[in-house]
Amino acid sequence: MLFNPAVQAAAVRPNRYDLALLPLLAALLAAAMYGAVQMAAPLASSAPVALAPHHLPYYLLRTLLRMFAALGCSLLFTFAFAVAANRYPRVGKALLPLLDVLQSVPVLGFQAIAVAPFIALFPGSVLGAECAAIFAIFSSQAWNMAFSLYHSIRTVPPALQRAARRQRMNGWQRFWRIELPHGAQPLLWNMMMSMSGGWFFLVASEVITVAGRDIRLPGIGAWIAAAIEQRDMIAIAWAMLAMLAGIVLYDQLLFRPLLAWTSRMQGNTTQRRTWLMNWVRRGAWTRVLAGSLYRGLAGMPGWYSQPPATAGEAAARWAGKHAAHAEGTQRNTPRAAMRHLRKFAPLAAGFACAVAAAWALSACATLIEAECGWRETAHVAWLGLLTLLRVLVPVALVSLFWVPFSIWAGLRPRRTKIVQGAAQWLAALPLNLLFPLAAVALATFRLNPDIWLSVLLVAGTQWYILFNVMAGAATLPEKQVAGLTRWQTWRGVYLPAVAPHCVTGMLTACGGSWNASVVAEYINWGDTTVTAHGLGSYIRQMTDAGDMPRLALGIAVMCIYVVALNHTLWRGLYRLADRRQPALTFANGTGTAVG
Repeated sequence: MLFNPAVQAAAVRPNRYDLALLPLLAALLAAAMYGAVQMAAPLASSAPVALAPHHLPYYLLRTLLRMFAALGCSLLFTFAFAVAANRYPRVGKALLPLLDVLQSVPVLGFQAIAVAPFIALFPGSVLGAECAAIFAIFSSQAWNMAFSLYHSIRTVPPALQRAARRQRMNGWQRFWRIELPHGAQPLLWNMMMSMSGGWFFLVASEVITVAGRDIRLPGIGAWIAAAIEQRDMIAIAWAMLAMLAGIVLYDQLLFRPLLAWTSRMQGNTTQRRTWLMNWVRRGAWTRVLAGSLYRGLAGMPGWYSQPPATAGEAAARWAGKHAAHAEGTQRNTPRAAMRHLRKFAPLAAGFACAVAAAWALSACATLIEAECGWRETAHVAWLGLLTLLRVLVPVALVSLFWVPFSIWAGLRPRRTKIVQGAAQWLAALPLNLLFPLAAVALATFRLNPDIWLSVLLVAGTQWYILFNVMAGAATLPEKQVAGLTRWQTWRGVYLPAVAPHCVTGMLTACGGSWNASVVAEYINWGDTTVTAHGLGSYIRQMTDAGDMPRLALGIAVMCIYVVALNHTLWRGLYRLADRRQPALTFANGTGTAVG
């Protein structure tokens, strides 16, 4: 008999948990539908942003819809990138440098490229500006998620890989049953960090300038921009309260239940259920609906593998397959010739890439000589070096504190819960809200912006290290490893085990710092402007001036620096971390060090 959730729900009576959760679910769906309808309104009917507190719930709704739309797109991109880069090494060699370049392009650069096409695609509608804003938020969310899942799939234990081969899993089954569960918790932590990064770039995403027209989408970012222009500290305080309410809402309704679920999926039974999970289990109708949803997911094609074959059946199938393949090869010589020709495909692809790179370099040199000049290019390269130092030095300094603290917090679920809640709100706090204090302090005490603005640059990106290392530490045994002292456990087990997560956190923190330099090196507070010498302030000034050749030069130099850094420093640190990985066997919360 087919499972019918409506019939099953009608067979039981709702209880108090149903009466609490079902209206909440209906309210969330109604709010999402209302916000989605407003996102497709005519462009001429959009009203200016009003700094009145009763408008904040509506602005918060519009902002959250944009951020979750961007997060969904980022998740799809992450799945496609991680699987393609790991399954096809030749494709991965092209995708990884491409991701390095995309990560280094600032949000302002993506916005300058995407605004005009989206506006032209939906003329006369707010939907074009909404799509441009969602794309800009996507460009601040996707890269760290893609890096996280890519490196999690790379580090799937060999025992799980052998089990997948014995179960004769195809690629779809291996992803959903082995690879994604293995990397689910680090991916979830990076999703939370991506949401926080989306808050950081809201002002740049919701305030759009195209063809001399200033478009301000209703949202928290546009509210903050208007409050900064009017020097309204009370409005900024209201924006902080609204952000806190939004963070608590999606943390309790989405991320906390997902964290508990992924912890249990990885065998961590110490992770307690959240209040939402308990209410769903205790509700009569909600339990039926949740069960129907789970059965629907479990019924997806390829979710479960076929029954494992015996060793004799597998050997017979292998022999028959290869005998038929050899016979077909002998009879089909053109196909055999094509296989031999494929050996020359990498050489041909490399030659084509070399020709394309030479052509691109020649075109760039011609453009530089015609539009900017070599002296300007050398000056921009020097500014890039200053920003490079402003990125690397603070990230290295904050890592000395966050790495041991994150391990300490991640070893116990109770600590993780407390630290995650506090860090998620602090990471979401946009630096724009600290600009008034920074501008006043720099002007009052006559401080050097080149030094003190570096604090703002790393303040919003240090959380990448905390979230990534804490996600790695959550999989470690809480108790001391058998046969080792406390110091030996930290030095020989904990630190090497979280080393790949630490490198991922530092890499994404540096990528976020390059992006944040566009905001942190050039501060506006009313009529007051504070600038630091660096590539970020150069890109911001060229953006405000509308100088597209110099803007393209600044973005190109930033891409070159980031790609060079990723291929030299971070690749080497990843190889070192992989070599130092300890082999552990866990049993009842303890581990035995093998390597």
